[in-house]
Amino acid sequence: MSHLEFAKTPPMGWNSWDCYGAAVTEKEIRANAEYMAANLKDYGWEYIVVDIQWYEPGAHSSLYRPFVPLVMDEYSRLLPAENRFPSAAGGQGFRPLADYVHSLGLKFGIHIMRGIPRQAVHAAAPVKGTAATARDIAHPNSICPWNTDMYGVDAGQEGAQAYYNSLFELYAEWGVDFVKVDDIAASRLYDTHQPEIALIHKAILHCGRPMALSLSPGPAPVPYGDFLGDHANMWRITDDFWDRWDLLLDMFDRCEHWQGKAGDGNWPDCDMLPLGHIGIRSVDGGGADRWTRFTKDEQLTMMSLWSIFRSPLFFGGELRDNDDWTNALLTNRDVLDMHRASSGAHPVSREDGRVVWAAEGSSGITYVALFNTSEAAQEVSVTLSGLKLSGPVSARELWSGNETPLLTGVLSGVIAPHGAALYRLEHL
Repeated sequence: MSHLEFAKTPPMGWNSWDCYGAAVTEKEIRANAEYMAANLKDYGWEYIVVDIQWYEPGAHSSLYRPFVPLVMDEYSRLLPAENRFPSAAGGQGFRPLADYVHSLGLKFGIHIMRGIPRQAVHAAAPVKGTAATARDIAHPNSICPWNTDMYGVDAGQEGAQAYYNSLFELYAEWGVDFVKVDDIAASRLYDTHQPEIALIHKAILHCGRPMALSLSPGPAPVPYGDFLGDHANMWRITDDFWDRWDLLLDMFDRCEHWQGKAGDGNWPDCDMLPLGHIGIRSVDGGGADRWTRFTKDEQLTMMSLWSIFRSPLFFGGELRDNDDWTNALLTNRDVLDMHRASSGAHPVSREDGRVVWAAEGSSGITYVALFNTSEAAQEVSVTLSGLKLSGPVSARELWSGNETPLLTGVLSGVIAPHGAALYRLEHL
């Protein structure tokens, strides 16, 4: 089976990073899974992802403790810390937690760092399936600039593939459906680690269990798009995204650079949705325990851009604290239908803070997003001819539900500063 079969539509789920940093617990994972199953599963939300350092017993926030002992098995593979994930006791790893997530009708995912644990390398620990040791396959000059847990793996060494095969065999035994690999897609200091991406891709195909592969952080280089599409299901087009307007504004450029690359198991990734209650045990993004700093108009802009571009959607807040507004952003069936089934998203125009994007739907439907990135309300418009349409058409604004029954020449709206409107146009 090709990896492209693993994520035929853009993945949608919840990830623990934005609210709990490296310190999430099993109890919090189970509770968010229960909330998703009860309130969001019916809308297509399905992945529950445990982010970084689930193997670090003393993790307490998004700040990493350097060079601390990690929980590891005899084959250089990291294991869940039992003080944080009690069901992992007795060598069960994440299997009991994955089984519980699956029992709710959801899918289970984990975050890993590229490479092999430093402590395994220093101890010359064994690697399953090969006579090579961790020291033999390590690339000690290939290190993450912001986390000390791992050395890179030298793909040219005998045993390198066996190491990654052993990892993903273990994850398959646990019942993992989604793996987010970090320190691999790109960074400000290092290029994309293509040899290790290739090892991981082969390991997933070897393990016998479908697993969606997500690569972080970004920005991944656009010229590597074909390679990334051949080896992964989603890859970050940005560094960590947080609730700041400057980062959201920057995403218009990034989406424009990656237009045309989304579809059929390949999803350029705008990163997580920092919505709702975030920063509970995270100090990243310039804040601490807070509700998202995005205004409601900025939240509409983010959801509209992510959805028409068809980025994966991973919610970052504590789901149990969601208010009606936040849930409405996540459960708009018209918007989610566009996200799931549209194609050809592209920018139509961009001038003086007025931005227009369009995409094609089924049966003659056209989707249009009107954005105002300026600091004052202004009219944003697009002609039907500019959309290669002829009137009359009906127009429905998807967030408000407001209908315009007869549109013959121009679609326009007065858009709030930093705001958006999202329309479905259909021939009468």
